Amino acid sequence: MMNVPELFGSMVFDDRMMKARLSANVYNSLQQTINQGKKLESGVANAVADAMKEWAISLGATHFTHWFQPMTGITAEKHDSFISPAPDGRVIMEFSGKELIKGEPDASSFPNGGLRATFEARGYTTWDPTSYAFVKDNTLYIPTAFCSYGGHALDKKTPLLRSMQALNKQALRVLKLFGNADVRRVTPSVGPEQEYFLVDQAMYGKRKDLIYTGRTLFGAKPPKGQELDDHYFGTIKPRVAAFMAELDEELWKLGVLAKTEHNEVAPAQHELAPIYTTANLATDHNQLTMEVMQKVAAKHGMVCLLHEKPFAGVNGSGKHNNWSLSTDTGMNLLSPGDTPYENAQFLLFLVAVIKAVDDYQDLLRLSVASAGNDHRLGANEAPPAVVSMFLGDELTAILEAIETDTPYSAAEKTQMKLGVHTLPRFARDTTDRNRTSPFAFTGNKFEFRMVGSSDSIACCNIMLNTAVAESLKQFADELEGADNFESSLHALIQKTIKAHKRIIFNGNGYEDAWLEEAARRGLSNLRTTPDCVPHMLDKKNVEMLTSHKVYTAAELEARCEILMENYCKVVRIEALTMVDMVQKDILPAVEAYSAALSGAAATKLALDTDTPCNYEKKLVKKLSALADQMDDKAEKLSLAIVKLKMVDGIEEESATIRDEILPRMNELRVAADEAETVTAAKYWPFPTYGELLFGLK
Repeated sequence: MMNVPELFGSMVFDDRMMKARLSANVYNSLQQTINQGKKLESGVANAVADAMKEWAISLGATHFTHWFQPMTGITAEKHDSFISPAPDGRVIMEFSGKELIKGEPDASSFPNGGLRATFEARGYTTWDPTSYAFVKDNTLYIPTAFCSYGGHALDKKTPLLRSMQALNKQALRVLKLFGNADVRRVTPSVGPEQEYFLVDQAMYGKRKDLIYTGRTLFGAKPPKGQELDDHYFGTIKPRVAAFMAELDEELWKLGVLAKTEHNEVAPAQHELAPIYTTANLATDHNQLTMEVMQKVAAKHGMVCLLHEKPFAGVNGSGKHNNWSLSTDTGMNLLSPGDTPYENAQFLLFLVAVIKAVDDYQDLLRLSVASAGNDHRLGANEAPPAVVSMFLGDELTAILEAIETDTPYSAAEKTQMKLGVHTLPRFARDTTDRNRTSPFAFTGNKFEFRMVGSSDSIACCNIMLNTAVAESLKQFADELEGADNFESSLHALIQKTIKAHKRIIFNGNGYEDAWLEEAARRGLSNLRTTPDCVPHMLDKKNVEMLTSHKVYTAAELEARCEILMENYCKVVRIEALTMVDMVQKDILPAVEAYSAALSGAAATKLALDTDTPCNYEKKLVKKLSALADQMDDKAEKLSLAIVKLKMVDGIEEESATIRDEILPRMNELRVAADEAETVTAAKYWPFPTYGELLFGLK
């Protein structure tokens, strides 16, 4: 029997291990660094490094690595052994505070948006003590931030930590106005639900598109998809259950709070959801989760697909980012309280989020922008590209009552004046969930549903944290100078509702009528990555993000370029893969089948010249026409790819890809998918959708 409490965190140098292996003075000093930002003394660093090394070696570690999150979307690591030469010619195992705190990977070879030239290679990683070190694959992993020689952040962790710091600063200002003098820290808590597909490893190996791009570029719709809704929450197949059991075990060892797992809507699709933790830890843990998923799947003869839309015609995979605010005293700031002041405090934080989402809807949209997510947003239970908020009927009615100074119609009518003893108490979670809403209030948290399954959750949380920090800053600036706090509070909440209620929408986000209504409200509809990413450099966005010291202007320019470059590279690889598959695999298969049909007809006619052979003639004619279409469209796509080299500038290149390359790719796919439906199975060169989606036993 597995002893889960003993297993959990067994490979993590967590608080329990620190207390056991560090002296009281060293432990207390380190806690002040973690919780209060106190400078880490060299003596403390050396003591921590030595204890960490001895612990890691006891678990079989021989190496250590600074584990960081560059702008590639995945993690990076460079391994060094603990060995140092001994005077007798042998070696000893050493690990110093300097090695714990700082590493020097190559900075120019990672995406840097022009912040580093190739001949300026030096970069630094620096220990993040707020995220626990862990042992994996006989290596001590040290979570770190990553910056250039000039101090520019080249990673996703550094801006995330900055955004958490900015949010904490402004939230504390607001809480003090409500008399919460005992609160010392406010932290965003996050629980990312991770969706993914599992396919058989042998079938995966026969598909160039899956190998090169992570998604199927061709595939005719199978006779059955997700129409019967029989996969959702259905019985988990033994092979998948074995994978999930091992996945839980490996994640629990690493301190990841893996909690819920089930079949998702699409065949072969599944989900894992963790328990909430701080945004920084949640981000690190989600990166670990994706890595461990792929590793464990391989052990079970499967491949874990994290692409947002690996299969056309069925649901894509997202990563719902559940976000809330918690204090070190145990308050959830998005939970309605039991007293008038607690209710007023909740409502102020609620409208701060509403204002943030409305003011910076473009930043939230571009925080989830990628070539893969462009295929997912707007259909199959993914939210549309228009950012809106779902609050439910009760909260919406309460806000309307405050806005209009009219009685709130609930069990009893009460005038909505904040801070007065007659303020009504209202229950949590009294409304349905809205699966079409990009940003939904779900009781005591918000669920941001636009994040793609392969995305780092750092990006959306950076933008969300900072946008809310800006709202709270404006609120604190106004309320700190107010003569009458209660009346000023009421007026502030009232005018914020009036100014930003356009972002609230409780209806069906999939309906065309909503897109028309959203346009009338002035909400942006940034459908693709080239549409939204340039808005990162809008004046209002640069000023807000730099004023809170989350990014520098140079870091924003670099990230804008990196996102656009990545989009262009991804689609270019997909286009080249399509041409390769058509020319080397699909066309030869269609021609071989046509030849076999022609041979069969010739044999029949040789026996009897009056044999009609209508089936063969009709099918050969159709296949020949489709082959000509594929050849023509593949040639046009190839020429369009070549012309991309002559396009000047990354914005023009991305627009050309959106407007010319992607439509040509779709035209080529339509012809190839039709050819698949009329080509004999033994001739078709790839496993079909039916085999991929239903192939696991």
